[in-house]
Amino acid sequence: MPGEFSRVFAALKPALASEAPRLAVKTDSATEYTLVTKAASPYPQHKGQPMWFGAVKIGKSYVSYHLMPLYMNATLTNSISPALKKQMQGKSCFNFKTAPDRTTLKELERLTAASVDHWADQNWL
Repeated sequence: MPGEFSRVFAALKPALASEAPRLAVKTDSATEYTLVTKAASPYPQHKGQPMWFGAVKIGKSYVSYHLMPLYMNATLTNSISPALKKQMQGKSCFNFKTAPDRTTLKELERLTAASVDHWADQNWL
């Protein structure tokens, strides 16, 4: 499965990376891509560190797509389609063993963009 997970990672990463200009890249490797808020004031921080926005990570059993703003926005969470909800683990993580189809990728792109817009509306970006 490691080869397949690399393909899944490659399919998911652009959905998150498209929002990198409004955030800061914390990690960009072959197995993890993580975005956080910008470090300088007036941006919000957690324990002196930038807030974690989201990530795509290759794990042992799946590739995860984390989107932290879902914790704070019931409207966004409630907009998730039943098909994508089947991929959910917890409140803000989607797990994939195979590359998502085009419809699922488009939905992840929409959710990610809406999440960035939500944080921008909160003056967190």
